[in-house]
Amino acid sequence: MMASLILVGPMGAGKTTIGRLLAQELHLPFKDIDHIISERAGADIPWIFQIEGEEGFRKRENQVLAEVLTDVPAVIATGGGIIMKEENRALLKEQPCVVFLNASVEQQFFRTAKDKNRPLLQNADPKAVLVELMKIREPLYREVAGLVVDTDHSRPRLVVNAIIAYWKKHR
Repeated sequence: MMASLILVGPMGAGKTTIGRLLAQELHLPFKDIDHIISERAGADIPWIFQIEGEEGFRKRENQVLAEVLTDVPAVIATGGGIIMKEENRALLKEQPCVVFLNASVEQQFFRTAKDKNRPLLQNADPKAVLVELMKIREPLYREVAGLVVDTDHSRPRLVVNAIIAYWKKHR
């Protein structure tokens, strides 16, 4: 059976943009875990964080990840913090095709600067938050991924082509 292609990485790395392009190219459904959580909750992610805290959000994230991994093969965009739960990392490590979209903190900051849908960045120094998150999370992204693609200076089409070549070998 064909496997899903899963994208992990920090906020602003391009998981949703690249994921949609990959899904179109591979004729697979596209599933954005953050979007599914928001849709089911009937609320945006900042609201979920405010009411349930990060732990409540991570619990929802784990449930949706487990579900989409057992569903039909798809291109799956995960949230930046999905790798923080050991249970999620275990699920991801079982998958044959996990890709870490890597982006520098400068690029993440540029791409997320005006996005109010990023609860972890709603503070006085979002760049410092991005630096700290990357320090903690980068080794975890690398732990679950079979391929690392830098998205800073690459056109989306080049990133997509590199991932498709990898996917064809590992599905």
